[in-house]
Amino acid sequence: MKVVELDFPEVKLITPQVFQDNRGFFQESFNYKRMKEHGLDFQFVQDNHSFSVEKGTIRALHFQTHPMQQSKLVRVVKGSVLDVVVDIRKESKNFGRFITVELSDQNHHQILIPKGFAHGFCTLEANCHVIYKVDEYYSPTHNQGIIWNDPTINILWPTKNPVLSKQDEKWPTLREVIK
Repeated sequence: MKVVELDFPEVKLITPQVFQDNRGFFQESFNYKRMKEHGLDFQFVQDNHSFSVEKGTIRALHFQTHPMQQSKLVRVVKGSVLDVVVDIRKESKNFGRFITVELSDQNHHQILIPKGFAHGFCTLEANCHVIYKVDEYYSPTHNQGIIWNDPTINILWPTKNPVLSKQDEKWPTLREVIK
């Protein structure tokens, strides 16, 4: 397993070892002991699976508020996405900035997003399956989001006409939600 710090040092890009042969491939997608050896000690409690039919589907920018904040370990098992992480820690020098990483079934990359960041993605092809682990249970009363096209964040999404949920169309801006 290879672990790389991204522009936000708290966010990690993880590439598991992949064993390929004539049958296909095998990989350990998660190993607590190996993660802990890299200083990544997260107790995941829930797995989520997102399926997006259309290319250009945006699911963003989600997070949960205190005390139900979530860390996430995200990977793509079919297709490819542009994964987006926004720093929403008000005291951070990176507050309001974002980073992007392409995750796909071909590159096997995973992204580890700790508490204090909003997360979203845009599908780069049809029929994408995204799986992610979280270290806190889903809580509807703590569920929050930021509008996908917030002009102060200015994410360069790979689509001009995204497929969005009704909820994702109505989130407030970062400045409205983090005061």
